[in-house]
Amino acid sequence: MDTNKVWLVTGASKGLGLALVKQLIAQGYRVAGTSRSIASLEKVIEKSANFLPLEMDILNEESIQKGVESTVKAFGKIDVLVNNAGYGQLGTLEELSDREARENFDANVFGSLNVIRQVMPLMRSQKSGHIMNVASIGGLLGAFPGWGVYCATKFAVAGFTEALASEASEFGISATVVYPGYFRTNFLESGSLNTPQKPIHEYTTARALELKHKEEIAGNQPGNPELAAEAFINLGNMQNPPVHFVMGSDAYGLAEAKINMLKTDMTSNEALSKSTDY
Repeated sequence: MDTNKVWLVTGASKGLGLALVKQLIAQGYRVAGTSRSIASLEKVIEKSANFLPLEMDILNEESIQKGVESTVKAFGKIDVLVNNAGYGQLGTLEELSDREARENFDANVFGSLNVIRQVMPLMRSQKSGHIMNVASIGGLLGAFPGWGVYCATKFAVAGFTEALASEASEFGISATVVYPGYFRTNFLESGSLNTPQKPIHEYTTARALELKHKEEIAGNQPGNPELAAEAFINLGNMQNPPVHFVMGSDAYGLAEAKINMLKTDMTSNEALSKSTDY
């Protein structure tokens, strides 16, 4: 483990981001963690010479630039960026308003792009770096009624991470999209998960799945956040990290199901697919 590496983790005051920052500090890494308020970080993470709490608005490029500059001033560089900030949005495609959908894309997609845009010049000058963008297994498999917009944001994260991996490789920079399954964090609690402002009750399947998340899944998720943190650190120390990393046994099973479904749809329609060439 190269504990000389400097990490920048967004969304560090709760969930997987918090577990990762705590583990990094415990192992002797230098880490800057961001949240929308310093107080929320100081409440959950003890003061340490190796930890820099940053108040950062990922939708404000000036705020991000200040955070990046503060990290470099404190630690000299940034080796690993983990784009973890974001939130869940429940609601079918019909019932979510334009504003609800756009705000979820702002936080989950454009916020990460804003951070990447500010960190890339530094990593290019270093000729090294690793950017990990946290998606969701819902960014690989979208067949979850009532999660369509959220899944779409995470599909976008997967898409731009693939592009980033290709664009940045000539500078010695790696990019990985992480697809977590269900981890025992506060993700399913209010504050991390928004419900539709104007639900349409005819969507019984979506409502049933929403209720299942609240009453059955919350508190019983199979994923251990501390072990997820270890997995992130292992990825950050790999010589040749993967572009895609599925995190959790549940996510792994769902990913296999998606691959099989895609293969079935392709092979069963192969002749029609190939019939469109000149």
